[in-house]
Amino acid sequence: MPSLRDLSLALRSGELSPVEHVRETLEKLAADPFNAVVAVAGDALAVAEERAAELARHEWRGPLHGVAVGVKDLFDVVGMPTRAGSDVLPATPATTEGPVVARLREAGAVIVAKLATHEFAYGPTGDVAAAGPTRNPHDPERISGGSSSGSAVAVAAGYVPLALGTDTGASVRTPAALCGVVGLKPELGVLSTDGVFPLAETLDTVGVLAADAHTASVAWDVLSRPDGTGGGIQPPGISGAHVGVLVDDYWHGTDLTEALRLLEKAGAEIIEIRTPFIDELAATYSTIVGGEAYATHREWLAQGAPYQAETASRLERAAGITAADYVSAQRTRRRLTAEFAAAASDMDVLVSATTRARATPIGERTGSTLPDLLDLTKPFNLTGWPAVSVPAPVSGLPAGVQIVGRRLEERGILRVAGVLTRD
Repeated sequence: MPSLRDLSLALRSGELSPVEHVRETLEKLAADPFNAVVAVAGDALAVAEERAAELARHEWRGPLHGVAVGVKDLFDVVGMPTRAGSDVLPATPATTEGPVVARLREAGAVIVAKLATHEFAYGPTGDVAAAGPTRNPHDPERISGGSSSGSAVAVAAGYVPLALGTDTGASVRTPAALCGVVGLKPELGVLSTDGVFPLAETLDTVGVLAADAHTASVAWDVLSRPDGTGGGIQPPGISGAHVGVLVDDYWHGTDLTEALRLLEKAGAEIIEIRTPFIDELAATYSTIVGGEAYATHREWLAQGAPYQAETASRLERAAGITAADYVSAQRTRRRLTAEFAAAASDMDVLVSATTRARATPIGERTGSTLPDLLDLTKPFNLTGWPAVSVPAPVSGLPAGVQIVGRRLEERGILRVAGVLTRD
């Protein structure tokens, strides 16, 4: 798969037609060996023909014009069922779709497929779904990470340069880290979650998985601005940026030595940040997510709906969360978010590993499996701050470096990401 820069140039110049590009993409999706593809869009070639006709009339919508894009199977897409990785929901085609999917279409993208998700997005491994586990392209016997498993794999395998995902605690950044791609979780609430099946509404965030930081920047510009055309990307450079490195024991994970060296070489000032409150903040996550998820699923659970066993077990445990538990967790979240913001008030970005572990064997569970994949990312769903995972400069299975925005917003953290990905 060429970079989005090269692909967009080839499409606009006529060197490659949208129809050829989409047909080739559909062939790759049909041959997918990683169980990343849920369904192929039946209208993809017809839409590609429309985009080609527009180019023939010298009409260009921007760098996503004619580009094949995948969508996690939590998003409603007209004409396709939303199954959320489960047998619980009916296979009824959606008749409407939310603003984010509509914005991609307006920007000229061609939605080619629904992509796999951990069942109802309730897990960071990506190996629990009605259709079976999504497999990591770097080692098909290992997990992809979740819950945006299919989106990360489709990008990593070179099927599409860009895919939509969601992130409630890890679900864009963890699969990005384990599959070796870029995963952006924007600030909470900036992108609409209308038309997206919820996990926990006070934490759910629409995000993107991309082959590189430039592609993620184009996608962010398109999705975040009514007139976004991919042209609002800031130039590279982070000289003088204050980079806070989270150094408490809680944050141990992938070795950041080389990543910090690259940032320092680019002119950043590295500063150690302590977070003595982090365990208390992180502990609110399971109460908030469990309470909100159980509220969505309790009637289906009571009816004996066909959940995967691990999903049902997690939801049943959440049934014991009381209203007092939930309110207390939300109050603690607000209090400690303010404390965290004060501790990092002079920082442009914060940096940590994305996960404590790399991809584990499919189906393997130990007491640390879920925390290792979730603990370093979920604090920034609780605070609501934007964060991006980029491939770490390490050997072996992929790992991620997480960059979190404090004084810098999404375009700023993607600029820092560009230093590490050298694109």
